[in-house]
Amino acid sequence: MGRYRRQEILEAFDRYKEARDQASKTGDWSIWAALFREDADYVEHAYGDLKGRAAIEKWIVEVMAPFPTMTFPQDWWVLDEESDAVVFCCQNTFPEPFQEDGTPFAFPNWTRIVYGGDGLWASEEDIYNPARDAPKVFKAWLKAGGKLESPEQVGMEHR
Repeated sequence: MGRYRRQEILEAFDRYKEARDQASKTGDWSIWAALFREDADYVEHAYGDLKGRAAIEKWIVEVMAPFPTMTFPQDWWVLDEESDAVVFCCQNTFPEPFQEDGTPFAFPNWTRIVYGGDGLWASEEDIYNPARDAPKVFKAWLKAGGKLESPEQVGMEHR
């Protein structure tokens, strides 16, 4: 058994998903970043390691600026009660235009978030192949007529 009650973690996970969806609707990604502890760790395989809520907020606001209404629907999730962690697979989904078959341009991402108490998350790690998945889908979306809301503000460290 982990440090926190199952129900507390699941309620925090519901708030995580709600904040993510609200950020996608409004383009204000500081909403989502506010769910991390001040000392949170974030491991992002394309952009590097981030230390602290302020760094996470700066990064997410900048990285989402070109496509602030991108969505992240989840395929599945599981709770690991021993480590107070939730692991899930989501689709990094670009806004319209969609593919010719009507489906959105998207690529998978596996995420592990660890609960840190008081409704906040202590860490997140995103796991995907930035060299294979993201560039291919991004280029196809642009070719289909996708438009950036702003120039890219953060470059990938690992491609």
